[in-house]
Amino acid sequence: MSGEVKIKKLDERATIPSYGSEYAAGFDLYAILDDELTIKSHETILVKTGLSMEIPIGYAGMIFARSGLATKKGLAPANKVGVVDSDYRGEVMVVLHNHSNTSQTISNGERIAQMVIMPFYKAEFTVVDELSNTERGSGGFGSTGTK
Repeated sequence: MSGEVKIKKLDERATIPSYGSEYAAGFDLYAILDDELTIKSHETILVKTGLSMEIPIGYAGMIFARSGLATKKGLAPANKVGVVDSDYRGEVMVVLHNHSNTSQTISNGERIAQMVIMPFYKAEFTVVDELSNTERGSGGFGSTGTK
């Protein structure tokens, strides 16, 4: 499934998102920086992309870590998954956290995260006295076995 997503360059240096391969689910987001940025060990920094997007109604842009950046430098979104709603028109930014024990540097134009545009279910909540029964019931964390 594919479709148009309108983007606006807020900075002429911004890099248009790109997919790493033909069947990649996520497209890369690129840093827009004036100078190299050093993120100290266990520090969190907001990194701009220089882009805003018009995500279609009924969808959200989910920002995930890039596996290479996370494994090689320990850098990943601080909030684990960022959510860009379809009515947001501001700059797309990534809150990067350095999980490593050493400072890490990123450069202008470096791939800092990936975004997957996903449909979502808009819930309409109904208050009830009882919920349907299931085999699991109210069993919580670790209640389904230890495989």
